[in-house]
Amino acid sequence: MQKAMDASISTWPEEDARLVGSGCGACGATVFPRQSHCPKCSRAQMSDVLLPRRGTVIAWTTQGFAPGAPYIGPTGKDFVPFGVGLVQLDDVVRVEGRLTENDPAKLSFGMEVELTFIPFATDAEGNEIVTFAFQPVQTGSPQ
Repeated sequence: MQKAMDASISTWPEEDARLVGSGCGACGATVFPRQSHCPKCSRAQMSDVLLPRRGTVIAWTTQGFAPGAPYIGPTGKDFVPFGVGLVQLDDVVRVEGRLTENDPAKLSFGMEVELTFIPFATDAEGNEIVTFAFQPVQTGSPQ
């Protein structure tokens, strides 16, 4: 069985799932993940906002070693380096997330990416834990 790492941050397992952020009714700021108070104006006028599925990589790096706690993914010989990016989702918000591509030669600033969900770890009960990631958009794929 698959389970979301954090069910509150997305609409997964819906088809074409989206990340869920918060929008401020007072100043219009959008944030991810959800927050009860606006980081821009401090008001508690936040409501859920479904974020765009596509965006542009504005910064990236590769994680070449297993992160420390509270990381729950593979470690040791099972660890596979992964890409991490800062993705601008339209003109709405910037989201930091895992990239499905880990080859630096295939990553570039300005590349278009799309939200996806990938297996991350297995919990004590044998459930596959799924997390969000951004994958490069294939040339010619439909918008």
